[in-house]
Amino acid sequence: MASPATGEFLGTLILILLGDGVVADVLLNRSKAHNSGWIVITAGWAFAVACGIFTSKAFGGPGALNPVGPLTDMVIGGKAVADSLVLIAAQFAGAFAGAVLVWLHFLPHWKETPDAAAKLGVFCTAPAIRNAPANLLSEAIGTFVLVLVASSVSRAAVGGLEPAAVGLVVWAIGLSLGGTTGYAINPARDLAPRLAHALLPIAGKGSSDWGYAWIPVVGPCIGALLGAALFAWGAAPAP
Repeated sequence: MASPATGEFLGTLILILLGDGVVADVLLNRSKAHNSGWIVITAGWAFAVACGIFTSKAFGGPGALNPVGPLTDMVIGGKAVADSLVLIAAQFAGAFAGAVLVWLHFLPHWKETPDAAAKLGVFCTAPAIRNAPANLLSEAIGTFVLVLVASSVSRAAVGGLEPAAVGLVVWAIGLSLGGTTGYAINPARDLAPRLAHALLPIAGKGSSDWGYAWIPVVGPCIGALLGAALFAWGAAPAP
């Protein structure tokens, strides 16, 4: 059963189950964590990243959980296109499955929450101020930081602490840069759950906001390629 695709599917499933789960806890009515705030959301996502990486690696995956990893490996690292596309497909499938589990876990809470935007916010991101160029730039900058610093963590040879260290990177991005767009920094994290929102029979849901959906896909791809290129060009050799 263990394989890179299996690892990425299960790791990304855990990422979304715990990540979108903490957002549901905070946003949905009659949750015990209702209105607990941004610090809780950013911490929950950081822990979700660490748990997802551990899971992916345990089942044979690379622990990327994010299509920008295989994308940069393919474009900059010369990895086989077919191998990269398999991982990307597994990540999108895992993210969709994780979103479905979030819907099931919070099943009684959807009808208790009249705010359709809050329900959408459980599954995907939305900008605080809707301005496409600025939103695209925010997602690109956030993902640039993610790839550059996560690559630096890997180069630092922190061993078994790498998943936790990458979780801290995501926490830092959420706290410092996440307030503009909700820091998708991961096309699968946003697009697959947005599709789940569109398809699932969620009580009282509204639009899935497809007009914005391209930004948390394109922005992270741009930022990731720039971050990976800078790291490949200028980082010191591994010790």
